[in-house]
Amino acid sequence: MSARRTPTGARAGWAWCALLALGLSACDDLSMRLQKRYEVYGRAALFPDGAEARTPPDGAVAVGALAREAALREAPPVDAALMRRGRQRYEAICTPCHGYSGHGDGMIVRRGFPAPPSFHEERLRAAPAGYVVSVITRGYGAMYPYAARVEPRDRWAIAAYIRALQLAQGARLAEIPGLAERLP
Repeated sequence: MSARRTPTGARAGWAWCALLALGLSACDDLSMRLQKRYEVYGRAALFPDGAEARTPPDGAVAVGALAREAALREAPPVDAALMRRGRQRYEAICTPCHGYSGHGDGMIVRRGFPAPPSFHEERLRAAPAGYVVSVITRGYGAMYPYAARVEPRDRWAIAAYIRALQLAQGARLAEIPGLAERLP
């Protein structure tokens, strides 16, 4: 008599099932949601006051905050390179809403979005460059903040370019230095 044999394919199938079961049983939820922790606003025996949330020490500054704040406070010197960068960033970021001339007639306005204010309004002509940088950083009205999308130096470059747009709108040809020498 011959011993009954299991076909090789069935053995391999059982081996794969055993390996799969072993692999699945070894998996664990590695997320931090199951770790021991204090409850929000809960009590903690670790600290004398019983509060689990700690107040930052006096003078503590978030990582990178000083560099960001300094970059927003200190305007770079306006030169040709800054103006070129400002024009490039303005055309890439601002023209969809504000238009190329800054009148608030950009592409999205022509498609039904509310028009932003013109940079040529007296209120915005009188505003300092820091105000423009602040609006780019924090947003205003329907404009969302661009702090995460535009570097501080580029915000100053855009503000300088906007100032140039404002000055160009009201300028007479006689007020433009060197224009007579360049015209035929």
